Amino acid sequence: MKKMMEDYPLDDLKGIYRVLHGQLPQHPELMDSDLLHDLQRLLQKKAGAAGVDVSLHAQWNAWLQG
Repeated sequence: MKKMMEDYPLDDLKGIYRVLHGQLPQHPELMDSDLLHDLQRLLQKKAGAAGVDVSLHAQWNAWLQG
């Protein structure tokens, strides 16, 4: 059975996003990655549902750090 990104544990998704995002300076080609964009969009949706204002970097970052 094929898993959707939403089916994975939230903490796993957050960790993967943090690692990928942290690699942007060394790997700028990741900026154009559909996977990174889709993951960010999913996480921002989940953060927003939890009451996080993702336009505020401090709130977004705190939520990502868990």
